[in-house]
Amino acid sequence: MSEILFISHRFPYPPDRGDKIRSWHILKALTKLAPVHVATLVDDPRDMDHVAFLEQHCASVMADNRSRSKLSAMGRALFTGKPASVEAFGSGALQSNIHALLASRPISSIFAFSAQMAQYVPLNCKQRFIMDFVDVDSAKFDTYAEQSTGAAAKANRFEAQRLAQFEKSVAQRADLSLFVSDAEASLFRYRSGLGTDKVKTLENGIDLDHFDPAARIANSPVQGRPLIVFTGQMDYRPNIDAVTNFAREAFLTVKSHLPQAQFAIVGRAPTDEVLALRDIGGVIVTGEVPDTRSWLAVADVVVAPLMLARGIQNKILEAMSMGKPVVASPPACEGIDAKPEDGLFCVLNPREQAEQVISLFNNPDRAAGFGAAARRRMIERYSWDAQLASLNNIVLREPLDRAA
Repeated sequence: MSEILFISHRFPYPPDRGDKIRSWHILKALTKLAPVHVATLVDDPRDMDHVAFLEQHCASVMADNRSRSKLSAMGRALFTGKPASVEAFGSGALQSNIHALLASRPISSIFAFSAQMAQYVPLNCKQRFIMDFVDVDSAKFDTYAEQSTGAAAKANRFEAQRLAQFEKSVAQRADLSLFVSDAEASLFRYRSGLGTDKVKTLENGIDLDHFDPAARIANSPVQGRPLIVFTGQMDYRPNIDAVTNFAREAFLTVKSHLPQAQFAIVGRAPTDEVLALRDIGGVIVTGEVPDTRSWLAVADVVVAPLMLARGIQNKILEAMSMGKPVVASPPACEGIDAKPEDGLFCVLNPREQAEQVISLFNNPDRAAGFGAAARRRMIERYSWDAQLASLNNIVLREPLDRAA
């Protein structure tokens, strides 16, 4: 019986952040097709507590701690010529284990999740090779370069160039490359010169049973209304910039009209920069919470004002599935098939973001209607079963003749 090797840059469980949500649902779907061997890196020691759980679903699990520092990765990149963001995920132990597994098991397909993990796929592998890039990471570093100056701009531009070359070379040898949205796939086809036969879209979905406003959810400790909520990993630079700019601009405008308004920043690992926002009256920084749904459930409006965003923002799908209207920036909206009548408002300017939030606060019945429309749109369009229905055809096909 054919088997699958799934290689992931982060331990794919629990699904408590954007990349792990996608990797877990894909992995779970793959286990229904064939026995799956997982090879992964661990950057949160708590994830090791879930190895036994994953072993119940998979043929085997190989997990190695991600130990290379950013400085070490940059040093190795200068020596090897690889992108630093790829070197950061290197592991000799994982490489050896994967080599042994491929030599000993009837692996017919390799599914690599995130560009960094392509380094573990043999250059002339006989297996079908699926590369899930998710996003065009090199484009992200292009944006970092545009938004920085001096040495930082130069370093980001250099990384963008190396990563773009790496992504193209990986896609050329893969049987198929996947991206989370049509916009990302189209961008990569333009940058790589590859066609629709080699580059396709595999969108994210949402767990509609979990993110359900009718589900029994523990109450959040929030006091007072109206409430704006943002959810995300709060040591991630795009999230930090988003909440900082929103709190210091749009939220202050909201407060000038509705002094009782509150803005809750919900997510693990808030940096000092994020914690300092508590000095603004009405701003709440929760840190890690047991269940973000407890905050989404009591939100009047959810915001996603990211200026740098790639692919599909799970935070928006989650909020809409919980029946909440969302005010987001155009970059955050990109790739999400929803319109204002579905409860998703794409607004770039902080003043206009504030005006949209105030309008929703002042019209609670209208806001509730938009929330109900958002939930309906998620049911119609974004179930995981529907999104991953094509995996069988994607993964279990004959590999390319690489000798041709």
